[in-house]
Amino acid sequence: MNILATTWLPVICSNGEAKTISLADIGDPKITNLNLPRADFQGAAYQLIVGVLQTVLAPEDSDDWLDKFEEPPSPEEFSKAFSQIEHAFNLIGEKPESPLFMQDFDPLESAKPSAATSLLIEAPGDNGIKLNTDFFIKRGFVEQMSLPMAALALFTLQINAPSGGQGHRTGLRGGGPLSTLVLSNQPDACLWQKLWLNVMSKEWLADNSKADWTNPDFSDGSVFPWLAPTVTSEKKAVILPTDVHPLHRYWAMPRRIRLNIEDRSGSCDISGEAAAQLVSSYRTQNYGNNYSGDWRTHPFTPYRGDPKKPDDEYLSIKGQPGGITYKQWEILRFARPDSQAHNSALVVSHMHQLSEYLDDDLKAQLRLWSFAYDMDNMKPRGFYSTEMPFAAMPAGLEEDFFSEVSALQTLAHDMGKQVRTQVKRAWFKRSDDAKGDFSFIDLMFWQRTEPVFFQAVSSLADQASAKPDELILTPEMAKRWLLAMQAISLEIFDELVLSSEPEPREMSEKIEARNILRGWLYRSKKPIQQFKTDYKIVSEQTQGVSA
Repeated sequence: MNILATTWLPVICSNGEAKTISLADIGDPKITNLNLPRADFQGAAYQLIVGVLQTVLAPEDSDDWLDKFEEPPSPEEFSKAFSQIEHAFNLIGEKPESPLFMQDFDPLESAKPSAATSLLIEAPGDNGIKLNTDFFIKRGFVEQMSLPMAALALFTLQINAPSGGQGHRTGLRGGGPLSTLVLSNQPDACLWQKLWLNVMSKEWLADNSKADWTNPDFSDGSVFPWLAPTVTSEKKAVILPTDVHPLHRYWAMPRRIRLNIEDRSGSCDISGEAAAQLVSSYRTQNYGNNYSGDWRTHPFTPYRGDPKKPDDEYLSIKGQPGGITYKQWEILRFARPDSQAHNSALVVSHMHQLSEYLDDDLKAQLRLWSFAYDMDNMKPRGFYSTEMPFAAMPAGLEEDFFSEVSALQTLAHDMGKQVRTQVKRAWFKRSDDAKGDFSFIDLMFWQRTEPVFFQAVSSLADQASAKPDELILTPEMAKRWLLAMQAISLEIFDELVLSSEPEPREMSEKIEARNILRGWLYRSKKPIQQFKTDYKIVSEQTQGVSA
């Protein structure tokens, strides 16, 4: 199997038909999306294909980008471009020492086999199996995979690799990084357009990236690490950004793995499809490529720095308990290359600049698709995937837009904190001593208030287009947002605290907590009154009454 030449990629068409294609057919306008059986595979496959396109079909400039967006290459043109790197995408080799996609240069013939299920990030580890702690995700839930599913499992593991024990290295972006892609919500958007939105022009990269993305060598391992011996890290050897070509970011390979491919027919436990060749085990060795240094110019992942420690390495944004909500939106959306605080993913920065060339209907339908594993060291707590508005705006307004959005998010954070504090006060006599995980209250707050936040963002984006010299929330917009946030905050309190009938003594304590929350929401000098002053909101009669 060759990933670039074989027909293996499951897709869905505009008429609802599900079929399998080769990568050379991704320009077919009837294909609307990929159709992978797992959410993490769906995100990984997008990254794989975008990586291929960026590697061999990167547009020269904005005009070239727009031309290809409207008219993709033909299957013959795709095949010709892919032929430059086809040698690096074999899953099966003619000889044991043949380089294989995302697998160690060394055949690892003496390595002890591991079950194929361990390629999946959520699979229980050896220690969990030994101690019988695999309560929720059982051992052996996947015993064999088809070659396409094994390839995606391998790629997903390499780009997300969490810590895996002594010498089993994390991915280039750290374990469980958050990935952000740009999508279109237009009803007639085809797969090609969704993919191409994440391919960057050479001209833009030259002007906005600190690395030189030109003149890649597709044979020496600087782009595809599996084409050269692994830089083993027993003695703490590391790979820095300056050691490899920038395209290496798409193809980083921290784990030393070789698949055991069996010539026997059977059913794939992931896709359910019949297969003539199967993978039920693999060989692995520790101390693979150990990535270190400043990788913040990553195509798909935002990075955060410490303004107080500008010389420290930037860290990738990771998946967190509670999922991906709008409290992270400014980090995902805003490109701030000179900021010590954070940098958005390169594809987001590219689309921000390119959006001024897009028609208004497409700009209005742009979305941010963010997904990540939430990892507790090497244990996955969940996989989250969400879409949020992109909010395209005219060039030069990003800092003003960022300032307004930050004001909303800061006040929302304070409101959410007050809701949690008063709910705990109502539940416990000594709320400060209450033990346990109360993050579900925060999650409830962020989820309930998300539509209100993006209504304000949409209004602000519309104003940016209509009056680019007055990019600030109007008093009406700010007041509408504030009143909705106040009402939702009280609704959450009432739902959590007053939905059941308590004892009379307990009721007085709960009403006291509600009155404290209401007083903060409507009368606190800081930050509520300051927000009203900043946005010239005319005060009205205090909302709500004591129960």
